[in-house]
Amino acid sequence: MAAIEPDSLYAAEKEAVLLEHEKTYHGFSVLLRWCMLGLASAISALTVWFATPGGFWGGLVTFLVVWVAGYYGMVHREEQQSLDPWAPGRKGIL
Repeated sequence: MAAIEPDSLYAAEKEAVLLEHEKTYHGFSVLLRWCMLGLASAISALTVWFATPGGFWGGLVTFLVVWVAGYYGMVHREEQQSLDPWAPGRKGIL
């Protein structure tokens, strides 16, 4: 016959699974932020480079400005906050 596990063991296992899920979600969230930042910077730079008279240097400046603003707004500030958007003390976008 199969042994019945105590509730405390089940709760500990459940907690471990939840912690692993939170770590995975956080990693995915960070990866997604970096991808959004890279795409926004590249699309902005290529648009200025090829679709305006700004040329290569204008595109490079645009890339750097979008990268710095995006890093500060999406990556740097969000890395230090909890994943729960309703947590007390969580700062907004600006």
